[in-house]
This record gives sequence, structure tokens and C-alpha cells, in this order.
Amino acid sequence: MPLLLTLGRGALTGLGKHPSAGAALPPLRLTDPRVRIDPARMARYAEVCGYPPLTDRVPLTYPHILGFPLAARIMAARDFPLPLMGLVHTSIEITAHRPLTTADRPEIAVHAEELRPHRRGTEAVLVTEARIGGAAVWTDRSTYLARHPTGAPPTEGAEPGTGPQDAGALPVVEEWRLPAGLGRRHARVSGDYNPIHLHALTARPLGFPRAIAHGMWTIARCAAALGLDERVRAHFRAPVPLPSTVALAAAGHRFELRSPRGVHLTGSS
Repeated sequence: MPLLLTLGRGALTGLGKHPSAGAALPPLRLTDPRVRIDPARMARYAEVCGYPPLTDRVPLTYPHILGFPLAARIMAARDFPLPLMGLVHTSIEITAHRPLTTADRPEIAVHAEELRPHRRGTEAVLVTEARIGGAAVWTDRSTYLARHPTGAPPTEGAEPGTGPQDAGALPVVEEWRLPAGLGRRHARVSGDYNPIHLHALTARPLGFPRAIAHGMWTIARCAAALGLDERVRAHFRAPVPLPSTVALAAAGHRFELRSPRGVHLTGSS
């Protein structure tokens, strides 16, 4: 409930904001000193994201979920220069310096590090850390995009791998059929009720013809399938509309998530 209230406040504070990479970031660092990792909630998250059940080891991506309420509070603040509603997760880099278990009580801290221009708008970099005994045991650097006109040509700065012709040579290892309600299922276990993930009716006013999968679901599902537990990096190249069918392709340290529409995510371990 507190997170839903934060998201509601973010919808209000975002009214009238004019995103710009030249804006000032609030010097705000939020900390939760002893976070309890609820085994039941973590098990529900693991089920939605494809992680193995019945384990006390925290999935590599789960501390991001623990830190999301703090990140949402920062992005919902009146002086945060980007509107919270409609922000799109564009990249993530996670490093686990040692395993976390449900018995741990880590300190979770989040701060906004920088703003930077993007061909489709402005990105914010948020850093989340889990610390035990003053030492970082897990870190996450994520970027979030506020889409707005920039004056750049549509093809300027385009990332590779966003079209069907660039599907790449990585072999397919798994294929997943994603239901229309996946965004709502992930919202219930993550707390991320951004309207772009919930239903076509709530996604359309924010520029998406259909609901799209959470970026955090796509990277968690890839990490679970590949057994990644120490490090993962990914760029979210294109939204995954719901429903749809996607394929995980991987070889060595590289992987990607793709469909007939093109490449949606590229990553490495």
C-alpha cells in the first residue's frame, strides 16, 4: 500500500514537468537500514520470473525489487526532473559481491546519480546498493527513460539489434509465450504498477498501443533460465508487447531476447 501511494503521488507530481538532461537532480539518498526478506513474497516472485522454488538464496534480481520503493520515492519527488509515470527501464547492470539469503537483513540505499540525453528523451541513472556490516554485497545501476521530443532524426543514435534483420546468430535455447496479464502478475510481486505494464487501456495514454512487459521481468527471466547469480548486464532495446512469444538466444557470456519484431534485450554475464 505505501508503494501504491508513492506511485499515485508520482502521477500527480509529474504533471507539468518538462524533462531535460540539463536539469538538476535532487541530492537525495534514501536508506532502509534493516530490510527483512520475506520468504513467501520472494517465492511468489521466483515463480513469476522462473527461478527455482524452495530455496533460501535470494535471486540475483530480487534486491532491485527490495529497493524499488525507495527508488519510486525519489522519482516521485516534486524536484525530481522526470515524471514517474511512463518512465521506461532502458538498461541495468547488477553485481552480487556475495550471495544473499532470506536470513540476511541488508541495508538498502538508493540515489539518483545523473541525467543524460537519449535520442528519444532524457534518461536518469539510479543506483541501488545492498550493504551488510557497511560493505556493499550487491549493486545495481539502472537507467530510466522519459520519452519526449528531442529534435533528433528518428535513426540518429539507434542501437544495433532493434530490427528483424539484426536478429543475430546466437542460437535459441528457450521460447516463452507471454500472456496478456503478465504485467499484472509481475506488478503484484514487484510493486511496480506503472500503467504501461497493466493493460492496453492504461498503456495507450502513455504512448504504447498495448501493455508491455516489465524490463525487470525480462532480465529476471533470462537470468533464471541461464543460471546467472553473480553478474548481469542488459540493454532493453525495444518493448515486449503483451501478449507475445519471445525466444531466449545465448552463447558464452552473451544472450538476447528476440521475436519476429526484432531484438528486445541484449545482455551479458
